Amino acid sequence: MKIVVDLTRCQGYAQCAFAAPDVFVIRGDEALLYDTDPGDAQREKVARAAAACPVQAIFLDREDAQHRPAGPEDGTAPGPEQALRRAGRIVIVGASLAGLRAALVLRREGFTGSLTVIGDEPHPPYDRPPLSKQVLLSQVPARRTALPRRDGLDAHWRLGVAATGLDLSGKQVLLADGEKVDFDRLLIATGVRARPWPNEAEAGLDGLFALHTPEDADELRQRLAAGPGRVLVIGAGFTGCEVASACRELNIPVTVVERGRAPLLGALGAVIGGVAAQIQRDHGVDLRCGVQVEAVEGDDSGQLRRARLSDGSTVDVDVAVAALGSIRNVEWLGSSGLAAGVWGVACDAGCRAVDVNGVVTDDVFVAGDVARCPHPVYDYQYLALEHWGNAVAQAEIAAHNMISAQSERWPHLALPEFWSTQFGTEIKSVGVPTYADQVVIAQGSVDERRFVAVYGYRGRITAAVAFNQSKWLEFYEGLIDRAAPFPPSFHTVDQPIDGRPVAAEVPDRPTPEATVVVTGHGPSERRATLVRRTYL
Repeated sequence: MKIVVDLTRCQGYAQCAFAAPDVFVIRGDEALLYDTDPGDAQREKVARAAAACPVQAIFLDREDAQHRPAGPEDGTAPGPEQALRRAGRIVIVGASLAGLRAALVLRREGFTGSLTVIGDEPHPPYDRPPLSKQVLLSQVPARRTALPRRDGLDAHWRLGVAATGLDLSGKQVLLADGEKVDFDRLLIATGVRARPWPNEAEAGLDGLFALHTPEDADELRQRLAAGPGRVLVIGAGFTGCEVASACRELNIPVTVVERGRAPLLGALGAVIGGVAAQIQRDHGVDLRCGVQVEAVEGDDSGQLRRARLSDGSTVDVDVAVAALGSIRNVEWLGSSGLAAGVWGVACDAGCRAVDVNGVVTDDVFVAGDVARCPHPVYDYQYLALEHWGNAVAQAEIAAHNMISAQSERWPHLALPEFWSTQFGTEIKSVGVPTYADQVVIAQGSVDERRFVAVYGYRGRITAAVAFNQSKWLEFYEGLIDRAAPFPPSFHTVDQPIDGRPVAAEVPDRPTPEATVVVTGHGPSERRATLVRRTYL
């Protein structure tokens, strides 16, 4: 059986660990790890765990996938959208988390036409977060990270063949094998790939890895299991920090090199990134910030041996992981006429793609890591978010809108969320922490590594980050939706004695001044209302 846990929803109550301890494990206070594909002997316990979850964050491969009726039932002739639902041709390029979720929603909402899913990798859609956690720790084999895919989906899967072009006027996707696939509606969900080490000769050294695919994770797992003398992690974003965490859990010496002032700087800012830095050092990580790896060197046999840093020092290593961020998979759209580039594929809040002239298309939609979408809460700035929760939420909106009339389409107004499990700590966020000028510890204790940091920009709350305090994030999500004042002036549980805001020290500061209030709960209800404010 396949399992996936929506860790953006999980609040660390640990009921699953009590119900099925061989499948679900809590590391530290709230960090949940789980077996993505347990044996049938665990089926009954897993079912009890899913039922016991207070926030219903556990999804199994036995979920109901029944179609809703398509088309009117009063005998009237179907309109264009109903005709599309019954006999249209929908193509999804990207056999990813977003692509799979969109396909499931299309069938759930009554689409009974032709559905084709195209993916350049040979695998069915898989869950990427376990690759840098459970797989590296040898808790879950890389081959068992496939996402739950119900047999009743009724889709034509074209795996292992890449899309090479898009003919918008002819409504065709061009494939690497020369085939052309016709569509009435298209969803682009091609995601991202790992950014490679820039020096091609050095990139070929034995021992230098990237981490993105199951094959990457399995090769790195084998190398870590062999007990290297030291591992070098280049880059302290989420992937780099999680790899370093796995190394320390395996008792492997690890050096992390980050050119910024602190780990997770681009996601959390320097203040809270500094907390993450101290956690790493407390766990024995040799963390070096403010420097870069200028070159990696090997011996005569091509085996990685050392790295030269920008401060003139060297590090002797056997394994290095280049955690340099990602590249959006848009090359196949180069001559398509869509607004696609290094930033991703531009789309409107309804997930409709935008062409090079800035005109919204009617039949092409975008979802997941590759999408760049305006968010009203953040002054309508275009955001490209590489987070699990965003891929799911945006895919569901895109799928609904693809088969709905204009008057029934929904905006993608879900607040960005992410999580990371590292060094026994569960770090979770809602909103955009780098869209801020100040931050305050609103609850808990930094020294105890259990706190909620609230971020604000020009007097309103814009984000919250929790270290082992995830159950409070839903409360702060509501404050962000309401554009509540910053700093928070109300009393909370476990409120610090000295809760004064400080400069957030984020990489970039926003400049626009639009503010909105978001209302509603479900996707069909959420709406934004513009609030005009006067700033001094």
